[in-house]
Amino acid sequence: MNNTRPPHAPHGHAQLDLEQFLPYRLSVLSNRVSSAIAQVYSDRFALSITEWRVMAVLGRYRDLSANEVAQRTAMDKVAVSRAVSRLVESGRLVREMHDDDRRRSVLRLSEDGYRIYDEVAPLALDFERRLLGGIDAAERELLFALLDRLDELELQAEAEAAGG
Repeated sequence: MNNTRPPHAPHGHAQLDLEQFLPYRLSVLSNRVSSAIAQVYSDRFALSITEWRVMAVLGRYRDLSANEVAQRTAMDKVAVSRAVSRLVESGRLVREMHDDDRRRSVLRLSEDGYRIYDEVAPLALDFERRLLGGIDAAERELLFALLDRLDELELQAEAEAAGG
């Protein structure tokens, strides 16, 4: 008998092979890498992954709103808002009114925030260097080109889905 269904597939139901499903694979990999690198800053500075991502973005781009941070990180706005509140409360972020638009608040790292950022950023880069150490320069270049292309395709698919 020729059975084309994978083993353990419930009879009559759709089958999703998670090990070959790109969103699942990317999510699992991202979670594992994020958790591994979180050990660098969570123990030392009591930072969550979301808090560090907010700090990393603001270390690179000053004077962003919480919504802009959420957009740059593709993180949930509520999670970013909670992280921002904790970081402001702990003195790691400063919230100020935007110079040109007094209704808009912007965020930046405080001196304490920069001290932590300046300590964690090199550790994060070292972790990335070790992670990618088994991949030669051409493979790294290809990996990042493919990630950029996937990002473009995802934005395109999102726009198409929103448009109809």
